[in-house]
Formats: sequence, structure tokens, C-alpha cells
Amino acid sequence: MAAVSLRLGDLVWGKLGRYPPWPGKIVNPPKDLKKPRGKKCFFVKFFGTEDHAWIKVEQLKPYHLHKEEMIKINKGKRFQQAVDAVEEFLRKTKGKDQDLTIPESSTVKRVMTGTVAGFKWPPSVSEPAVCYQAITKKLKVCEEETGSTSIQAADSTAVNGSITPTDKKIGFLGLGLMGSGIVSNLLKMGHTVTVWNRTAEKCDLFIQEGARLGRTPAEVVSTCDITFACVSDPKAAKDLVLGPSGVLQGIRPGKCYVDMSTVDADTVTELAQVIVSRGGRFLEAPVSGNQQLSNDGMLVILAAGDRGLYEDCSSCFQAMGKTSFFLGEVGNAAKMMLIVNMVQGSFMATIAEGLTLAQVTGQSQQTLLDILNQGQLASIFLDQKCQNILQGNFKPDFYLKYIQKDLRLAIALGDSVNHPTPMAAAANEVYKRAKALDQSDNDMSAVYRAYIH
Repeated sequence: MAAVSLRLGDLVWGKLGRYPPWPGKIVNPPKDLKKPRGKKCFFVKFFGTEDHAWIKVEQLKPYHLHKEEMIKINKGKRFQQAVDAVEEFLRKTKGKDQDLTIPESSTVKRVMTGTVAGFKWPPSVSEPAVCYQAITKKLKVCEEETGSTSIQAADSTAVNGSITPTDKKIGFLGLGLMGSGIVSNLLKMGHTVTVWNRTAEKCDLFIQEGARLGRTPAEVVSTCDITFACVSDPKAAKDLVLGPSGVLQGIRPGKCYVDMSTVDADTVTELAQVIVSRGGRFLEAPVSGNQQLSNDGMLVILAAGDRGLYEDCSSCFQAMGKTSFFLGEVGNAAKMMLIVNMVQGSFMATIAEGLTLAQVTGQSQQTLLDILNQGQLASIFLDQKCQNILQGNFKPDFYLKYIQKDLRLAIALGDSVNHPTPMAAAANEVYKRAKALDQSDNDMSAVYRAYIH
């Protein structure tokens, strides 16, 4: 099929990241929103919403040419509202050209001052505009009059391909479900990466993609400026640093170590102390997400520790995630990550409990999902995990054994401050039951099987 030439004023389908195509129009951007460097793209105003974004040309399709195709693959209510908005626009214009230049509105000013800190997709008709290119700049969200540490949020520009990779040499240790996607995105965005994994065969694919091979963690750290690590649990994180040919043996003044593992605050504090004692710099940066989000470069990164190192990791974080937060001193990111996963794990156990209760009371599980998807609980997470259960497909996207580990650590965190965590404790028991049924290496949604045995 011949390439289609696009120009200002054209109606298009615009695709942003992993999200479905959405109808929009190519318009002039606000004066303060410069075009991303290195990629041909257009500024698109989306219909049925006030959201707008820079979209790469290869992610755009002419509206009329692909209308039937898009309507067939997307049946959502908000999508239909957007299509209706396009048709209403066509009726009103009747062929006349309208200027949809985005004004320098109060919304853009709100974005630039940090009062809008996120970009949601698909767009909502009722939500205010969020200018995507503007939120790629760092936004400060300060808790007034509390004396607490400011949170620095930096939204990724990876989906628009506008990242300028750091000239620093990057190392990466651990190529599991999360690490593999992270390394792939670092390479795609032009970073120089040296990899190591306990099972060396996992490195082969990345070597083919341009990565270099490190023989030991110590070698990777000694030859790289910033080394990231993402392993399974506190023991693995400690062994990686303190074990034979470990990270600590490669640390010397100025070397940087970023631990992305989900561990407890005591573990990450211990690792920080030994790294800094050798003159190294340390940052903790656990990630919220799953394998698919890792592959798509859409993780949420929670960082704490060396603020300067956080800034030095900017292009790396943009390549691997959609948003990063700086949370202050070492240990804060570990605590926040455990709380996030505690909520997620407890919710998953509740989803499984609801589906099994529907089944034993003679109700349709699919109908329950349909109802939930139309209500306030609707989310990609809910839909995906329910589909796993309905299809009996528990291929791991987030290992069940790891969410149970995180629940256990979150409960211990609550114990350390004498705070009750009864919901997490109950969910933890269900996951332990699922592990006893040999579900450890399945997806967390396999907790469902604990209710049917």
C-alpha cells in the first residue's frame, strides 16, 4: 500500500503507545510546545476530549480510509462518543476548514506549574485537557506546610521517540520478566548497555540487539557508569551485591548503582550503606507494572536516594517508563512500592473471590466482568486478570510467588509501625494456599485456583 501524505487539518486515527487508535485532527500546536527532535510527527487534537499530543507519523492513519476498520475493533462507549464527535464536526464544517490551533489555555499553564500530573488514555469526555508534550517536562508536586520531601514526577517521552540517550555507559543485571523489557527499551532508545544474568543464555537475544556481555556483576559495574539491577527478592538483591564477583567488588568512587528490585526498606538501606562506603552512588528505583508494561516502556518508577543520580538516569527512566517519582531518602521507594503491590495483590484476591462466588451461586462470570467493566472499578488490570481466569490462561505477567512475597513484606512493614493490615493478611493466606497448589510460577491471577480446590 502506498504511503499516504498527511497535512495540517487532516482527520486521522492516532495511536499512542500501547493504546488503541483514537480519532483526531492534525492541528497547529501551542507556541511553547516544540516538535520532538529526530522523528517526523504531527500535533493531534483528539475528538471527544480536549487531550492532544505529538504523534509519530507511522502511528497515524487517515480517518475516512480506516474508519470501518477502527470501528470494528473498538466498541467502547467513550470511543463511540469520540467517533460521534468527529461526525458532528464534519456536519458542522461541511467542507469548510476550521482552525483547531490549541490556545495557550489555563490547562497548559496548569500542566507547566505541576497541577496536572498525569495523562490518561483512552481520553475521557469529562476530563480536562492534558497536553502530553508539556507533561514530559518535570513537574513538582509539593506538600505544603508539612516539611515533607517534594515528589518529582517526570513523564516519559518514549512513545514519541524524542529521548536523547545519555552518553554514559549503562549496565543491567537481571533479565527476568521485568528486566528483559527494560533492557530492550534502553537499547531501542539508543543507550549503550552491558548485560549480565545468572542464566547466561538469556543474554543472547540482547547481544543480538546490540548489548554487550558482562561476565560477572563486578565486571559490569567496573566498566559502566550507571548499573541497574532488577532481581526477585531481598536475598537475591543482597547476593548480587555482596556475593562472589558481586557488585561491591566493582564499586569505586563515582560508580553508580540503581537497584530496581522490590525489596524491604531494611534491605535497600543496607545495600545503600555498603555502596556508599566504597565511594559509590546509590539510588533505589523499584517499578510498578508487569511484563507487558515493561515491554511497552510504560512502567511507573519510584526512586529514592541520590537526587543527582536520579537526574542522571533521566533518559533511562524515560525509555523504560511513562512516569517516575522521586520520593526522598533511601527506603521511601521500597515502602511505597510495597504499599502499591499490597493494594494490587489484595484487589486481585478479591476479584478471584467474586468470580468464584458468582460461579457457585449460578451467576455468569462473564456477565459479572461486563458489569464491572461498565462501573467505577473498570480498568485494564481488572479486564486482563478476569480474562485470564475465564480463559484458564495463567501465563505469568507478574509471578504469583512475587506478589505473595510483596504482601508478606508489606505486612511486616505494617508490623514495624504497629499498623493493622488485616485485608493484606487475609489476601496473603489465599496466595499461600495457591502456592501450596503449585501456582507459584503462574500469573498472580492463578490465585483463583485457591478458591476452587
